[in-house]
Amino acid sequence: MATVQLSADFLAVSTEKILAAAKLLGIQVVLSEGGERTPCDLPVPVLDLPSGQRIRHTNAVLKRIGQISDSSLTGSSFIEEAQIDSWLEWVALEVDHHDLSNSESLKLICEALEAQLKSRTFLVGQRLTLADVSAALSLREALEKAGMDTLRETYPSVIRWARTCYHQVGNVSPPKAAPKASPAKAQPKAAAAAPQEAKAKAKAAAAAPTAAAAAPAAEAAEGGGSSKKDEKKKAKEEEKRRKEEEKKRKEDERIAAQNAKFAGPSLTLEDFENHAFGNLFIQSQRRTDREWTPVSALDPSKKDQQLWVRARVHNSRKQGGKLCFLTLRQDVATIQAVVFGPEIAGFAGALPDESVVDIYGKICCPDVPIASATQSNVELNVEKLYCIGRSQALPLQLADASRSEKDFEKDPSLVRVGQDVKLDNRVIDLRTVANQAIFRIQSGVCTLFREFLLKNSFQEIHTPKLIGGASEGGADVFRVDYFEGNAFLAQSPQLYKQMALMTDMPRVFEIGPIFRSEKSFTHRHMTEFTGLDIEMTFKDHYHEVLEVLDGLFNHIFEGLNSRFKREIDAVREQYPFEDLKWKYPCKRLTFKEAIGLLRSKGPAVLEKRLKAAESDYDRGLIQRHLDSVKVHEDEEDISTEDEKVLGVVMLEEFGEELYIIDKFPKDTRPFYTMPDPKDARWTNAYDIFLRGEEITSGAQRIHDPKMLTERCQAMGIPPESIQPYIDAFKYGSYPHAGAGIGMERVVMLFLSLNNIRKTSMFPRDPKRLTP
Repeated sequence: MATVQLSADFLAVSTEKILAAAKLLGIQVVLSEGGERTPCDLPVPVLDLPSGQRIRHTNAVLKRIGQISDSSLTGSSFIEEAQIDSWLEWVALEVDHHDLSNSESLKLICEALEAQLKSRTFLVGQRLTLADVSAALSLREALEKAGMDTLRETYPSVIRWARTCYHQVGNVSPPKAAPKASPAKAQPKAAAAAPQEAKAKAKAAAAAPTAAAAAPAAEAAEGGGSSKKDEKKKAKEEEKRRKEEEKKRKEDERIAAQNAKFAGPSLTLEDFENHAFGNLFIQSQRRTDREWTPVSALDPSKKDQQLWVRARVHNSRKQGGKLCFLTLRQDVATIQAVVFGPEIAGFAGALPDESVVDIYGKICCPDVPIASATQSNVELNVEKLYCIGRSQALPLQLADASRSEKDFEKDPSLVRVGQDVKLDNRVIDLRTVANQAIFRIQSGVCTLFREFLLKNSFQEIHTPKLIGGASEGGADVFRVDYFEGNAFLAQSPQLYKQMALMTDMPRVFEIGPIFRSEKSFTHRHMTEFTGLDIEMTFKDHYHEVLEVLDGLFNHIFEGLNSRFKREIDAVREQYPFEDLKWKYPCKRLTFKEAIGLLRSKGPAVLEKRLKAAESDYDRGLIQRHLDSVKVHEDEEDISTEDEKVLGVVMLEEFGEELYIIDKFPKDTRPFYTMPDPKDARWTNAYDIFLRGEEITSGAQRIHDPKMLTERCQAMGIPPESIQPYIDAFKYGSYPHAGAGIGMERVVMLFLSLNNIRKTSMFPRDPKRLTP
């Protein structure tokens, strides 16, 4: 952990900003009372670096410590860095230099921020940055004095942003104390866990000055220093502070005593049965005869049965001294548990959210259904309660991470958790009901994929992911050290699927990782994803493969709708969407026909968007796209935006969101793609689209080694780098074709989600390698 020396005024907001930023960046600050002052008496923090360099002023210090650690706090691009700099300057000039106790000044600032934050989570980009830290902390005191609930009525976006920032900034951990200073200088003190505590220490230090500090104070008094009135005021404030601290201390002691009272005994599997509640540590001491029931299986048919359940505490509500309600959660199912009794209810009420518990209880049927639980017609009367995994303070609240856009429309002041924050805390984020459902559906896609192909005489294979040459050609490949040479991470199992067919395995498939070194930050690209690949020989025409793919997708979508209705509804609760519309067999058209449809019907779609556009910038983008669609050439590649417009046209014209485009231009396909036999401009290649986005790419492959070598050379791929692949076709080869399907993209589009990272458990992109 990097360590820096900071001289600053303990009472200053600038110090609070620097400590907060350092905490977020994982930098240890050794804080000494001091710093400098501007001519107008504003504090100037001074940062001392190990190199001997001194950095002065708040913004300069913030930016410098931001450079010490690689973090998005300083921005994810040059543009974001510039925007952060601008906001830091704005805070310094417009916020820090104005009296925010003046309601008019605060109003002007809130109006400016409200305009910026109406459609954004943070000031810059999609994550908390130094700009947010600086602005939010400068405003905190003024917002609290004015009343956040009151301000929320006029500035809902500002208050929502502020609360999100304060939640993420949290408390500032105490940095390591500085070495003791010489008597002639101010005594250094370690920064406290929160700015308020730092202020208290500074006041305490001022209340008991050393002899060295007392002399200048006396001289100041003789020279017309503070008046007796000021001294009385200070003494009164100090007395008030001491009383508040004493009140807080007693309250903390009361809470600690209460928590200790309800902490519960420590138990093991050897003795837990002798206690009705407690903290059970399972170390595999023995097997018990407990029989478990899933939460999803709890229904009125089990009325009056006594059973064991293991689940998480979703939330708790203590009512009086003897009653506590727990909401228990297990994957996408929830149930209400009722705990009665002074000690066991106290234990239950003290359980932190997300703790894992074992509960033995009796199933009852309430008179009124419990709307907040999925198992609404039953509840669990708790007889025994054991905490087997106590949760610590959560980095984000599941309630915040689970909200839908409808929730924010009803109450804009609710905390909105950004996507990057969710991904940074993915283990917690994945516990939300919607995410549990998404990944059950993802599992279902793979199960249905495998199920259909096995029924149709396909054989599952597993191909290497470390290869000697680029499997797709081009530069989008990860190079890795491999002993004395280099290897590459496979861009697809393409070459090995084909080689497998030449070993007389007529139909093969694989589910495995795909690696693409594409510096793309779009909603549908990742550097690692899961590929669902098939390859098969055919008798006469590669359309035999298209028929298999059409049947495959029909099987997957029908299976999801019939087997995963509960999960689909759970996703829809947070991310509302329309059911997928498709037909079997699906609509099929050539690339040339698709472009003709785009030219003829696409402009009407874009003209509607042009009328609805709210900014000149959006109108300019749409107009340029409209102009290009009208003159789109037959052999010109189709862009992502073109695909989306064509998806709207296909739905409006044919009522279908699943369709196949066949016969792609040769310049848009890989080296192993078979040319069209009638017109060399085209190929026997196809893509499958879902809701206007590509989910599958495939083609008939070249199975003639001479033609394959010529295509390699034409595309700049050294044939020797894939010689074993070419050699596989020298000894008798079958005509064949196949396809690669992006699993995460299928799930994303089936559920109509807006970003592929929602359907990847731990996504990888150019900016993310953790967690």
